[in-house]
Amino acid sequence: MEIKTKIFGDVNIDDDKIILFPNGIIGFPDLQHFTLIHDEEKEGNNIHWLQSVEEPGFAMPVMDPLLVAKDYNPEVEDNHLIPLGEMTAEDTLVLVTVTVPKDLTQMSVNLQAPIIINADSKKATQIIVNSEKYPIKFYIYDILQKMKKEGE
Repeated sequence: MEIKTKIFGDVNIDDDKIILFPNGIIGFPDLQHFTLIHDEEKEGNNIHWLQSVEEPGFAMPVMDPLLVAKDYNPEVEDNHLIPLGEMTAEDTLVLVTVTVPKDLTQMSVNLQAPIIINADSKKATQIIVNSEKYPIKFYIYDILQKMKKEGE
């Protein structure tokens, strides 16, 4: 299937790469079909894009929270995961949204609202974690700079 995107232009996506959010995502309940896009031009980039299939202008930067918060392990109530089907650690993908303001030193991830994807069933949900341990704005600029330096 070919989808139009604001950031990447026209993109061909295999049907099996479509992720269904039965309840949409927080703030956008009507957007239910997404795909993950990786900017291959930016080598070593840990940020991916959760691109809406229905709305070309809607794409959110996302990343693996373990890259910036090694001890990230929020407790999730089982009833939030039931709609995603049987899940194992191997087919569970957890992502968090990234905020990239004009001042890059203020770049942050939202550890309080992870996106949980069942890679096997291609179903996903975004939940709110009720824990002060995980902030809405977890600043990551310095962490990414350190990772970049260590990778060189």
